Amino acid sequence: MKVVTTNNAPAAIGPYSQAIVTGNLVYGSGQIPVNPQTGNIPEGITEQAHQSCKNVKALMEAAGTSMEKVVKTTCFLADIKDFAAFNEVYAQYFVSNPARSCCAVKDLPKGVLCEIEAIAEI
Repeated sequence: MKVVTTNNAPAAIGPYSQAIVTGNLVYGSGQIPVNPQTGNIPEGITEQAHQSCKNVKALMEAAGTSMEKVVKTTCFLADIKDFAAFNEVYAQYFVSNPARSCCAVKDLPKGVLCEIEAIAEI
């Protein structure tokens, strides 16, 4: 296994890695919409979805792959009413239409509105 770290995505806020490469796959930890340079969280689901997607992209690139090679995502929303708005942003980044699960959860870290985790081929 190889641990993936990058300053272009938020640092882990617990006892876990940003991503792990094993075999020909990278497993990315869930990415919340924290700007890695400032630590700020944007307002609203649209901007938060963009930031979460950018963070996933940074992890994939640090692992030596790309968004086009993502095979599976799991997405968490604080409010299922944000599903349509989230999808509009998500579709701009995950153009290969990977397999996906998406659900609403009671709470997310730091009170954010969305979180995305991804698995990709190297």
